[in-house]
Amino acid sequence: MTDNDGNVWLAGVDGCPGGWIVVFGRPGGEVMSPRVVTTFAEIAFSDRRPAVIAIDMPIGLPKRSPAKGRLAECAVRRLLGDRKSSIFRIPSRRAVEASVAAKPADERQRFFHACKIARETSDDGKAFSKQSFYILDKVMEVDTFLQSHREFIPRVFETHPELAFWRMNGGEPLSEPKKRKNRNHPPGLELRRSLLKRAGIPKPLLYERAPKGAADDDMMDAFACLITARHIHGKRARSYPEPLPQPDEFGLPMAIWG
Repeated sequence: MTDNDGNVWLAGVDGCPGGWIVVFGRPGGEVMSPRVVTTFAEIAFSDRRPAVIAIDMPIGLPKRSPAKGRLAECAVRRLLGDRKSSIFRIPSRRAVEASVAAKPADERQRFFHACKIARETSDDGKAFSKQSFYILDKVMEVDTFLQSHREFIPRVFETHPELAFWRMNGGEPLSEPKKRKNRNHPPGLELRRSLLKRAGIPKPLLYERAPKGAADDDMMDAFACLITARHIHGKRARSYPEPLPQPDEFGLPMAIWG
């Protein structure tokens, strides 16, 4: 750790029902208890002003979706074995914008409308999953923030918890999922706790109750993103794909870091 690292904060961030769960930590030491905030801006403009924000949320939206999704998604899926389904396909910018538009007001109709646009703006004529649909409001929140506050673009990095755990596990996909049938899967959570402890997260924090608005798996994912933030800050992370692909039409990067 350099002399300046003692004054630096990093942040690992995951979306959760209450908004965003964030873990602040130093590059090689102190880790704060997770907390939930309602907006991404609260993290970026917090008193800690993190030098690196590693977030489990897609950044950079293609004008036209390549077959099977962005290059970043395809590159990471190939590494994750049975965990590859956790990498959602993100459609074109027009489809994402349609998914969060005020009209149609009915959510089901809006989903079908956005899927129609996604098929029209993808190279393989495919849409996206309902699971993807439910995170697109957060995708647009981060997208809008970065377009309005471009000075943060070099500090905010898209990552993915399962990629972080893959790296912590010696480049092997995890054998256990974190959830089964939409319920926490204790063996999967324990496996992730053991990897996080080995990576430097204090054990007591890993067994704290998740803050209101988040679940245990959200908390594990935020810790994993913090580990990636440390790799990025220490210039030990790599981008997927590598070398970095072209940014989107608004200059936002389209790579997943791990």
